[in-house]
Amino acid sequence: MPVLSPRPWRFEAVLRLLMGVLLCVSIGMCVALLTGRGIDSKAPVSVWQIVMSAVSFQGATVVLVWWFVRDHGMSWSEAFGLGNANSRAIAIGVLAAIVFFPLGGLLQRISIEMLNQMGVGVAEQSAVEALRRVSHGTGLLVFALITVILAPVGEELLFRGILYPAIKRAGFPLLAGWGTSLLFAVIHFNRAIFLPLLLLSLLLVWLYEHTDNFLAPLTTHVLFNAANLAFFFVNNETRPDLSV
Repeated sequence: MPVLSPRPWRFEAVLRLLMGVLLCVSIGMCVALLTGRGIDSKAPVSVWQIVMSAVSFQGATVVLVWWFVRDHGMSWSEAFGLGNANSRAIAIGVLAAIVFFPLGGLLQRISIEMLNQMGVGVAEQSAVEALRRVSHGTGLLVFALITVILAPVGEELLFRGILYPAIKRAGFPLLAGWGTSLLFAVIHFNRAIFLPLLLLSLLLVWLYEHTDNFLAPLTTHVLFNAANLAFFFVNNETRPDLSV
């Protein structure tokens, strides 16, 4: 079984990448303040704010990783193993998504029940909150593109593509897997989905490690998000208009 090839990520380059991501996220937060969300934390999240958040984080990450790879003098195929049995990697990613989706839903329900028993409030994800108020096709299309494409690509590039191999190469394989997975779960800022996302991230790390191909975790992440979006529409009594 393939094992992840060492990636020659330089420490200073990784640090610059992280600083760039943080800067872009900070700019996005400033824009959120200007739109009023940061002033009144109880104000409902709009699709515009979700778009700004995604562009400033996942969108900026894609651009910064492009420069990162170019700075290392590598192609994307070399950087992320895109030529390593692509069909096999995609097939494994699809299978992993099929297996994990019901498990993730079960873990979320268990988490919500445990939090309720502890008297801890469970807030709805801001993205879901915004989606419930979308009533036109353009907003839905943008939301779907962010959820199913931009978010998985940006997050996988950062957590699995760059951070995991960099920390592992530094001599901390356990920290690489658990540390990046904990961070991945934390940045979604929702108690109810923390455990499912932690286990999902560990699964994504395993997929990347044992296929040596970025397409495996990316496929699982894309399908997981797509399935959750579809599940929302199927179970939402007042479905928005899907026409563009």
